[in-house]
Amino acid sequence: MLKIMVDGPDNLVLEHLQHIRAGMDEMRDDMRDVKRRLTSLEVSVSNLRGEMASLHGDFAGQSGRIDRIETRLQRIERRLELHDA
Repeated sequence: MLKIMVDGPDNLVLEHLQHIRAGMDEMRDDMRDVKRRLTSLEVSVSNLRGEMASLHGDFAGQSGRIDRIETRLQRIERRLELHDA
């Protein structure tokens, strides 16, 4: 009878440890997935930042072209005397 009582708590502790270990294994797998997904998001954000910087450069270039066209148009209007009164 004493042996059964000793085996009982040992088995219970072992069973709890196995459950804890299984839970830890699942958490480890989940963390790997979270890290992989986070890395993917970081790459995507980095790519978006690069694309936005490129767009800012494009807008600056367009603004410069528009300024030059406006200057030329004003010069043409003056020569043709089409300026507003």
